[in-house]
Amino acid sequence: MPLSKQVILITGAGGGLGSVAALALAQKGAQVILLDKLIPALEKTYDAIVAAHAPEPIMYPFDLNGAGEQDYLDLAARIEEEYGALQGLLHSAVAFKAFTPMICQSTTEWAHGLNVNLNAPFLLTKVLLPLLEKSAHASIVFTLDSSVSKAPAYAGVYGVSKIALQGLASIFAAELESGKKVRVNTLIPGPIDSPLRKKAYPGEDKTKLPDVQSLAPVYHYLFSSASIGITGHTIDARTFHL
Repeated sequence: MPLSKQVILITGAGGGLGSVAALALAQKGAQVILLDKLIPALEKTYDAIVAAHAPEPIMYPFDLNGAGEQDYLDLAARIEEEYGALQGLLHSAVAFKAFTPMICQSTTEWAHGLNVNLNAPFLLTKVLLPLLEKSAHASIVFTLDSSVSKAPAYAGVYGVSKIALQGLASIFAAELESGKKVRVNTLIPGPIDSPLRKKAYPGEDKTKLPDVQSLAPVYHYLFSSASIGITGHTIDARTFHL
């Protein structure tokens, strides 16, 4: 199997995109570490992977909003103790409440959005980078959103954090490129029939959107040997083809 012996950590593994990625990568032989704060959601993803007769995943309950730096360091230490190295990191967790005027954004919502959507990807990447660099090749993928890339009105903290996340990914890609070990790319899922899309656009006809399962080939590509040497790129699922 193309991803056998590959250990990949996925944040937001109980969510729409995270669960699809976890199942897709596990079915290709990857040992996936499922990270999410909601245990029932983690269990649902875990059960789907086991039912598919893929390698049994690891569930790691983790609150990206409430975790401190020591919690991240403890996570890295446990992965190193268990596996020695890491071959993939997918940032799929997201915090989104609603599109709202910036002046109506509460300080609590602002802090929560930045913690989950920006601070957590930075901290996770920072503490896990030494484990990724122990591998001959490793892949980091940040999930973006094309609808907020140009800072439209009402994008709020979600839009600010996603724009900043794109910059964070670009900086990591540039700094790691010379090492030729860890590739860093961003993924734009595009409009897709996902739980987040339903929340953001409740009145939209979702039957006209691609099913969230259609993202599986994109995840296969980003974490397989096919994307080795590809770094600093933005992969748009709407135009993706092998």
